[in-house]
Amino acid sequence: MDFGNITGIRDLVPEAGGKNLNRVATHILKMAQYYTEIDGSMLEGGGQILRTSISLSAIMGIPVKVVKIRANRSKPGLAAQHLVGLRLVADMCEGELIGGNIGSTEIKFNPGKVIKGGHYVADTRTAGSVSLLMQVALPCAFMADGPVTLDLKGGTNADMAPQIEYMTEVFRNAMKLFGAPFDLKIHRRGYFPKGGGIVTVEVNPVAKFKPVQITERGYITSIFGWSFVAGTLPLRLATQMSDGVKEKICSVFPRTQITALKEDANVAPHNCSGIMVICETSSGCRLAADGLGKRGVDPLDLGRTVGLQLAETVLSGVCLDSYLQDQVILYMALADGRSAVRVGEITMHTKTVIYIVESLLKINFEVTQEEKMNLIQCDGIGITNKNLPQAASR
Repeated sequence: MDFGNITGIRDLVPEAGGKNLNRVATHILKMAQYYTEIDGSMLEGGGQILRTSISLSAIMGIPVKVVKIRANRSKPGLAAQHLVGLRLVADMCEGELIGGNIGSTEIKFNPGKVIKGGHYVADTRTAGSVSLLMQVALPCAFMADGPVTLDLKGGTNADMAPQIEYMTEVFRNAMKLFGAPFDLKIHRRGYFPKGGGIVTVEVNPVAKFKPVQITERGYITSIFGWSFVAGTLPLRLATQMSDGVKEKICSVFPRTQITALKEDANVAPHNCSGIMVICETSSGCRLAADGLGKRGVDPLDLGRTVGLQLAETVLSGVCLDSYLQDQVILYMALADGRSAVRVGEITMHTKTVIYIVESLLKINFEVTQEEKMNLIQCDGIGITNKNLPQAASR
């Protein structure tokens, strides 16, 4: 039946008439809403699919239906962290989230017409990563109609997610190249299992994203980082992690500087330990490696593992490390022009983001192998932020 034909609707509901007819027509048209369907079990098959799909849905105004959410995980469906991110974006764009419940394996998302500036609060109430909340919300914030403040609560240093220092020191550095800077302040640190971390992200929207050419590594200018302990853990553990890193990285760059520190109990009251090491180059690239302490893992060995990982990344000649390559794909796709980045092995997370972006934006990414490296390129769609007042007035 043609839902746009009023006679067809009357045939479907014969008693409808006058105002009732209009109400029935509106309801049926809403039920007949077209959704672009995304298979949530594809490739990485986790939260990355949700985050990318919902961000692009809000920015592009494309209703999406995500099915088989985390179907291959031990606990399929939405976890608290994913649901909080979805609701955050729904609030920002005044959209409609259908099926937004813990454990849901299918959701529908109808984005609103405008991404609104303002103050938003998102709390995982767990140690769920605030960095992953940033991943879903930041693209939308850059396309808002005014400044956005995000108060994000959860885990600041969590497994299976970028540590908050990675977001401030590496990811933020890359976003400046896209012409999209942001500010981030850490008020309180949150660790597994209690969480409780609080960060504030301040974003001024942009008119467009700039394309990037991150293909020349240059020479090493510095390698630096932090090893930390918090709660009741002794400082010597941080020193041992630092020593382990230096053992593996100083042959690459002898002037490596790692600061071992004990976190302020007022900012980090619970037990945790970890390390973050960053390499900065003459072309402005930043590469990183990190790790979190675990029971039964020798801190010296953890430091050695992190140091060896960074040494291998640096010696490979890549311009983006394996943690950053997937995070820039969405911005490359939205940018106004051709972007290119030189990376190592293409990660499953990167393949997943490319799959989602190509599905929703109908563009193509080119991946060219260069010995042990890969060059990722695409022509961005050049989206203009029509939510900005100056854009609307033109």
